Amino acid sequence: MKTFSESHKTVFVVDHCPYMSESCRQHVEFDMLTKNRTQGIIPLAPISKSLWTCAIEASMEYCRIMYDIFPFRKLVNFIVSDSGSRTLNSWNQEDQNLQELMAALAVIGPPNPRADPECCSILHGLVEAVESLCKITDYQHESRTELMENADRVANRGRIICITNAKSDSHVQMLEDCVNETIHEHNKLAAGSDHLMQIQKCHLVLIHTYPVGEDSLVSDRPKKELSNVLISEVHSVKAGRHLSTKLNQLVQLHFDLASTTITNIPMKEEQHANTSANYDVELLHHKEAHVEFNKSAGEGYNGSSSRENCLKETVTLKWCTPRTNSVELHYCTGAFRISPVDVNSRPSSCLTNFLLNGRSVLLEQPRKSGSKVISHMLSSHGGEIFLHVLSSSRSILEDPPSISEGCGGRVTDYRITDFGEFMRENRLMPFAEPRYCMDGGPEVPLERAKEQLERHTRYWPMIISQTTIFNMQAVVPLASVIVKESLSEEDVLNCQKTIYNLVDMERKNDPLPISTAGTRGKGPKRDEQYRIMWNELETLVRAHVRGSDRHQRVMDCLMACRSKPPEEEERKKRGRKREDKEEKAEKPPKENEHEKKWQESERVKSVLDREKEDLAEAEVIKDSPDSPEPPNKKPHIMVEDTGPAEKSKGPMSLLSLWSSRINTANSRKHQEFVGRLNSVNNKAELYQHLKEENGAEGVENGKGSRQ
Repeated sequence: MKTFSESHKTVFVVDHCPYMSESCRQHVEFDMLTKNRTQGIIPLAPISKSLWTCAIEASMEYCRIMYDIFPFRKLVNFIVSDSGSRTLNSWNQEDQNLQELMAALAVIGPPNPRADPECCSILHGLVEAVESLCKITDYQHESRTELMENADRVANRGRIICITNAKSDSHVQMLEDCVNETIHEHNKLAAGSDHLMQIQKCHLVLIHTYPVGEDSLVSDRPKKELSNVLISEVHSVKAGRHLSTKLNQLVQLHFDLASTTITNIPMKEEQHANTSANYDVELLHHKEAHVEFNKSAGEGYNGSSSRENCLKETVTLKWCTPRTNSVELHYCTGAFRISPVDVNSRPSSCLTNFLLNGRSVLLEQPRKSGSKVISHMLSSHGGEIFLHVLSSSRSILEDPPSISEGCGGRVTDYRITDFGEFMRENRLMPFAEPRYCMDGGPEVPLERAKEQLERHTRYWPMIISQTTIFNMQAVVPLASVIVKESLSEEDVLNCQKTIYNLVDMERKNDPLPISTAGTRGKGPKRDEQYRIMWNELETLVRAHVRGSDRHQRVMDCLMACRSKPPEEEERKKRGRKREDKEEKAEKPPKENEHEKKWQESERVKSVLDREKEDLAEAEVIKDSPDSPEPPNKKPHIMVEDTGPAEKSKGPMSLLSLWSSRINTANSRKHQEFVGRLNSVNNKAELYQHLKEENGAEGVENGKGSRQ
């Protein structure tokens, strides 16, 4: 259905009965010449407006704001009701301007206070308003012509704003019942006519206005649905400026408007031409101009305030005089027509004239801290003033930033191609054939699309380095069908074949596409790679196992293939040993040389530690009174180590330095063994004194060698 909102048609019904000529009792100072008054002249008495004048001024202000911001497609029909109903204009676009309405109102004139009140009623105007809503506007006729046989798809909605002086709540209820009955009667007439349209929805706004100082006989009531066609609300408002404020609030609610107050506007004073003062001007515009402020919430922005006696908040922007080139301005993301709230005030007229002369005004956000942020600009185009929204953050024309930024830098390996395929599989489209749920009720296509999206995103890694199976072409047959709501027998067989192929790949020890980004070395070993792959595949299948029994069969097949027999584990161990040997063989000779030197230095360090322990133990034994004095001994050293050290042809290694230091320290600690000093070829003869004492010949004493 082509939607025409309730704001497309607005019918004003203003009471023109005699009681509307009563004074509103809100005085206005007529004589404002308080200075330089000649002596003896009596000032003019203050005046007060009638209820009729207050109602017309407030309704005209409503229409002015609407025409300023929405010059097209928002229409007003003005009706005056007394002894009958008189329509001041039509739905034609040519009649939609304030000049036509003001000229028609001038012809009608104020209500006659001497007229018979019994002959006057607001009901005449309400009935005429319902008839007017049934008439087709040019925009509705254009839409009906485009749709041809589907012309009934064009909606007809409208709003009736009635300003009157009601007697009581029961009188208001009678007016609502009259409107409700009239709508049903005219809908029956419109059903059989090609020139009328049935009313699908009508919003009735009843405004009871009364003089200032009197008690209201009518109570306020929020929106209430009286029927499937009529919604009504009641406002009880004092006349004068209170009525104007109420209509100002309603026009913002009815047309989704927002308020912006321009502060610190420099203006020359009339009395003092050389000085200037700062003024404020409040503007109304569409609320989309404040979308950027939602993004700025919590970033130091401090420009929202509530106006007195107003439901809506206003956003404060400061007049800005930047020292930057216009080329440095951000891109404009939107332009919205504006309308001053107090159009006749001197600051408003000065600002509008300044803009209509071709000038532009930059506006900045008042912030508690931080740098200046220019968020809006006022400028005129073709005699109309627009509020331009400037992008205060990243330009919408630039490439978006990286989704996340980790400790290693921006993430760049997103699965962009896979995500494009994912969007293609989950795009929304019209669904012609109706489907039914298990309980027999109709299945909503939107809910079905949400369920499919939920299934596809149960396990979907976003980064290439975080997944293994989605980088393997061999897993595609399983990953593409496991997300289905129900599997066929052929799907189950394809999934099982995929699992068997993976088992065969593991048996052949085929490499896997494991990402080594951000890791040092060669990455995980082959069996560890397959363990990661099987774990991820199990996570994917387990996320969808509750779908059906066939999903469970795929899961059972996967778990059965993961449990390996003992001979398979033994083969894996042999494979790991072979890989270790291959890695050692692949090491360069320089690396092996460094390892040997390191092992030798470790051996020397362990020898030194043992020496220290022996020395400490010897000191303890020596200090005890009962222990004999131990002989001085030299630690066991290899024979080849005792030889003279060859001079190195190059720089000495760490091992040579340690060996030289150890030999020097040992030579200083102990006296050399007498037998070693007198030995021949490092062999000493023992017990020589026994031969000399006994004089025995040919007796060979025991010999020992000590190294």
